[in-house]
Amino acid sequence: MAGNKDLHNAQRAKADEFYTRLEDIENELKHYKNDFKDKVIFCNCDDPYESNFFKYFAMNFNTFGLKKLIATCYSSSPVANTQLSLFDIIEPHTEGDNRKPYKIEITEVKDLNKDGAIDLYDVEFLLQNDKNTLSLLEGDGDFRSAECIELLKQADIVATNPPFSLFRDYIATLIEYDKKFIVIGNTNALTYKETFKLIKENKLRTGYTNFNVGMYFYVPDTWEKYHKIENGRKLVRVSTSCWFSNLPVNKHKEDMILFKTYNPTDYPNYDNYNAINIDKVADIPCDYDGIMGVPITFLDKYNPDQFEIVGRADANISGEDNPYYIPGLKDKGGAPLVNGSFVYKRVLIKKKR
Repeated sequence: MAGNKDLHNAQRAKADEFYTRLEDIENELKHYKNDFKDKVIFCNCDDPYESNFFKYFAMNFNTFGLKKLIATCYSSSPVANTQLSLFDIIEPHTEGDNRKPYKIEITEVKDLNKDGAIDLYDVEFLLQNDKNTLSLLEGDGDFRSAECIELLKQADIVATNPPFSLFRDYIATLIEYDKKFIVIGNTNALTYKETFKLIKENKLRTGYTNFNVGMYFYVPDTWEKYHKIENGRKLVRVSTSCWFSNLPVNKHKEDMILFKTYNPTDYPNYDNYNAINIDKVADIPCDYDGIMGVPITFLDKYNPDQFEIVGRADANISGEDNPYYIPGLKDKGGAPLVNGSFVYKRVLIKKKR
């Protein structure tokens, strides 16, 4: 699908206007509902008037037993200025065509319209009538700004779809302030030097949603290329998108069933690594105790009690502690080679049991 190409274009152009569908948020976050009780949730890249993350937590505020919900927005958003507003009300943070960065803090959601149910209408009613919930920010609403960092310090869990082009900075900020999080990113981020280190140390993992599925995202009306229209909104499919979290994820506690047996023909050695090459995760042999290079899809199934991650086989790994790498070949600084031919980047692993 062209969505992956669109994503890379967005990274280069800093066009980070990808908005998550509610159904994708529901499918992932339902697995963490027991983690949300009595917690402060911060959506720090989400305009509440357009964000389905805010919508999801606001509608489930009482069901999850949240302590507080905070959301902040950037100073501008082409999507928000067109088709994605969740509420048919005059937005107090807007002056003419200029949007003001602001925050919303909710500590309770009641049945304000007296219809016997707590839903999005009650949240809309709250935003219309309780002016204490909304206040303007002094800066531009960037997650790295001083006032957003102060809000981050209050939070227990951060949940959002951060800017694709700023993923490294975003994760680094959450780690610096020791925050739990559930966020969306590009699957290629699994092998970023900074991200890979966290996975190797069991401080980061993929979420419940299979990352081979990919997700659709709403994009601005100005985008000429898109894959389909849903409820009048343009959607792009990003095949390389997945969830990242440092909360417990049950699938990473399950052993992979291994049934293949090792032979040197099917499992050749790399030219430039002291390891054997494996082309499919399902082909990991049950009887090999040495170092193995596996596709990055392994990380979506990785159980740190069953395997140890010892390194990565990738271009430009100079300076990393990787005793299995054999330098000297023209391999782009570490891209794995088998019989002189390049194979795609690999994760180097070793069985623990």
